[in-house]
Amino acid sequence: MDLAGQVSPVTPVGGDTRPRLEGSVPPRTYRDDMRLLHTSDWHLGRSFHREDLLGAQAQFIDFLVETVVVAQVDVVVVSGDIYDRALPSVDAVSLCNEALRRLADTGARTVLISGNHDSARRLGFGADLIDAAGIHLRTDPARVARPVLLDDPDGPVAVYAFPYLEPDAVRAELLGDDDGDRGHTAVLRAAMGRVHDDLAGRGATRSVVLAHAFVAGGEASDSERDISVGGVSVVPASVFDGVDYTALGHLHGAQAINERVRYSGSPIAYSFGEEHQHKAVLLVDLPPTTGGAVRVASVAAPVHRPLTRIRGAIDDLLTGGRWADVAGHYLQITLTDPQRPREAMSRLRSRFPHTLVLGFEPEGAERDDASYVARLRGRSDLEVATDFVAHVRGDADVAERALLGRALESTRASERAG
Repeated sequence: MDLAGQVSPVTPVGGDTRPRLEGSVPPRTYRDDMRLLHTSDWHLGRSFHREDLLGAQAQFIDFLVETVVVAQVDVVVVSGDIYDRALPSVDAVSLCNEALRRLADTGARTVLISGNHDSARRLGFGADLIDAAGIHLRTDPARVARPVLLDDPDGPVAVYAFPYLEPDAVRAELLGDDDGDRGHTAVLRAAMGRVHDDLAGRGATRSVVLAHAFVAGGEASDSERDISVGGVSVVPASVFDGVDYTALGHLHGAQAINERVRYSGSPIAYSFGEEHQHKAVLLVDLPPTTGGAVRVASVAAPVHRPLTRIRGAIDDLLTGGRWADVAGHYLQITLTDPQRPREAMSRLRSRFPHTLVLGFEPEGAERDDASYVARLRGRSDLEVATDFVAHVRGDADVAERALLGRALESTRASERAG
């Protein structure tokens, strides 16, 4: 979905990749508003088809810190999946530490929650100690109704930070002895019930919720880890009714579920299915009173290296001028030659050095829907092996057939001896 107030700073590929934000972020026209920066799904330490992305993630942190300064952000909210693994690498932890230190140095407050990729206990270590520095890590489901209170001349803003609420792990805390629905919707409704109870005692207080969930109406990519429980993972957006803004994490595409419920998306593409997504952070301006119109602008994140999917015969790919513009991209290539070319990957990488995925779909080939068992019935091991060679490369010659025969016989002899 398109986001209002789209702005796009220069994000060059290669060479000088430093963020250039002068004149690229919307000014703070309404000085009485509180300005939030919404981001999520950093997945620090993640690789992309074995390509190290730590440099791209460090580039994003540079952009993030600069955006906070230039846009005069009051609070940064990070809606989960800070790391890609429960046990992140030393380099990933170092980058996270640097990011939080630099954000603290800007003077903005930062609120983070654990996502389904994070270890809540490890991420939350020392959380109470660093609160004083303006870095608020929230990983404990028991604290969903204890907001981070942000001071403002028009009254405080209450930020309720929900860590990822795995139903089986939090049901006792949030649902007690209730034997009803115990999926994601149930635990989030229970958490929101506590939020509304807390808000009721605060009067007319502006409120923000951070959550990590799959909300109905969102469009998934193929790089998110499944969070379904009992086959059900989707939560209705109505769960979050009654708060001024809900900052969601989990889905990697930036999208608006409604005017007050949004995903910022991941700052970096983590699958070829995200080829056409525009990575960004969201600037959210809360008006002075609760219930007022929330203004949201999208600031495009730097592109480390674009992702592209192309297909064609290998000779055309290696010589065709129309492919010159994607030579520096991360590529997923599908070959359409009648037979799989020899040494295809090494030949393609001579022109496209960042080819990461290679597929083979010969044009005009008839689809064979027969089962694997049916195709093998009555065929010898040698015939199966030579058919495989023919499928991936072309017919085996006499010497290769003899080598395969000796290997199969040696295997049988070993099995008999064993």
